[in-house]
Amino acid sequence: MTDFTVGDDCFRLDGKPVRLLSGALHYFRVHEEQWDHRLAMLAAMGLNCVETYVPWNLHETREGEVSDVGALGRFLDAAERAGLWAIVRPGPYICAEWENGGLPVWVTGRFGRRVRTRDAEYLAVVERWFRELLPQVVQRQVSRGGPVILVQAENEYGSYGSDAVYLEWLAGLLRRCGVTVPLFTSDGPEDHMLTGGSVPGLLATANFGSGAREGFEVLRRHQPRGPLMCMEFWCGWFSHWGSEPVHRGPEQAAGALREILECGASVNLYMAHGGTNFAGWAGANRSGPHQDGAFLPTVTSYDYDAPVDEYGRATEKFRLFRKVLAEYAEGPLPALPPEPVGLAGPVRVELAEWAGLGDVLEALGDPEAESGVPPTFEELGVDRGLVRYRVAVPGPRQPYPLEVSGLRDRAVVSVDGVRAGVLTEECATLPEPVAGPAEVELWVESLGRVNYGPRLGEPKGVTVGVMHERQYLHGVRARGLRLDAFEADAVAAVRFGPVPGEPGTTGLFRGSFTLDGTPGGAGADHAGLELPGWTRGFVWVNGFCLGRYWSVGLQRTLYVPGPVLREGVNEVWVLELEGSGEPRVELGPGAPVAPDAPGAVRGGPVRG
Repeated sequence: MTDFTVGDDCFRLDGKPVRLLSGALHYFRVHEEQWDHRLAMLAAMGLNCVETYVPWNLHETREGEVSDVGALGRFLDAAERAGLWAIVRPGPYICAEWENGGLPVWVTGRFGRRVRTRDAEYLAVVERWFRELLPQVVQRQVSRGGPVILVQAENEYGSYGSDAVYLEWLAGLLRRCGVTVPLFTSDGPEDHMLTGGSVPGLLATANFGSGAREGFEVLRRHQPRGPLMCMEFWCGWFSHWGSEPVHRGPEQAAGALREILECGASVNLYMAHGGTNFAGWAGANRSGPHQDGAFLPTVTSYDYDAPVDEYGRATEKFRLFRKVLAEYAEGPLPALPPEPVGLAGPVRVELAEWAGLGDVLEALGDPEAESGVPPTFEELGVDRGLVRYRVAVPGPRQPYPLEVSGLRDRAVVSVDGVRAGVLTEECATLPEPVAGPAEVELWVESLGRVNYGPRLGEPKGVTVGVMHERQYLHGVRARGLRLDAFEADAVAAVRFGPVPGEPGTTGLFRGSFTLDGTPGGAGADHAGLELPGWTRGFVWVNGFCLGRYWSVGLQRTLYVPGPVLREGVNEVWVLELEGSGEPRVELGPGAPVAPDAPGAVRGGPVRG
């Protein structure tokens, strides 16, 4: 039986000192058929361990309906095949730039500010979830011949709260569920974070992007003994819609990595390979020191400027990291696996069919609810997707401003069937006043829930009300259109017709393209999908949701995993929510390797 322990000065495997050289790779951001290649890339970089979070909301979108928790186990098995140890961070909160920080909306909608505290009802649902999930971890612990060597209790709790009773209860729950490997916490190297997030008897680790010596000095004030570890070495950063992509110079990042290792510490690269926020699972942040400012939704790509890019390719950062890590390896590093082959050339998608949003809602939507005030997404049970609200302006009355109070996040509004504007949280009043009587329709989309800070769990939709002058409009009909309703059999029931010729059309477009079975066709590892002329929405290839596209910002290409492509005819759905110009859809070989720009990232205004 293998024994992994936390010593006074280092980690020990069967009593022998070991240094963990780990990299973050989230199984839920990489297509399962590509796990082996990406894990082999980590091993070739010189890593001996992989770390992953577990998003609760991915596996239990509705209470009691748990799906595919075995994905974690299969990923840990893949890590073992690659010769890597594994660190598991099961949450229940994970941050990770993931929708709602990994917490299901039925949890945050029900418990609100009681989440991540000692609240008995919240603890009960966490325990039920952990008892469902953790057998995947327990049976793969190193003491049972598996790869799992460390498990985290919560995540960066010191950036959120100070409920020591909750943290100690959670650590105890992990033990009661059968976790016997060492437990740890991770927080920023600041006194208040380590004070709020640490648990007596558990290894505390630090998260930072540079300044290792200073960071570890702070950690040592709180934990005089035990291995030093940077659990998140931020070697890149994430991006928001409408902002410039963040790049960290590879030489500067390699120097920061070397400093960590020169301190005698272990490290986990965050991210080693970022992957993609498929299916609208990208989270969001709030600007400002207290995360109380502008809403900042995260883009679909989670490339993170990582050493292994979104397409699975080695970057200059990879090569420099490999050179640093080779100095700490016990022997020669494995050779790099073959570089992934992209689609050989451009392919045009022919979009021949269309259905209006109303027809799509009739076929795929939830039942319509009627109430005095607008229900939120949480009250309707909608996590990702849209809600259509309809409300009447009584009349006769003169024109008054129409405002959506508490709008989250974006609404396309029509009055008496005529489009009247697009509203946001920051600009929530129609440009032209509305007279009565009138029928108002609002298609509201959530652009991603906040994943970090005090605004975690804030509701989506019309969270206050629709106002005409200073009067609330009551008697609201609401109907949800959830992203996970877009399944092949369901979409086949949608009534499609010809694509309208006029620009500005919203709705669901359907088309196809054909591939042969060669490595540059259906046998390619990946493709890049571009949607010039489209504004905002979602796209699917063969029923697999690639995620959100949006004409703002610099993300112009969506990553297409090769395993979703097939020989012969492939089907594409595009759900356009704001209106296209002269839309077309093209597939190509994918984005080029990102330029290695100079500069450094040492965290940012919001945390990842």
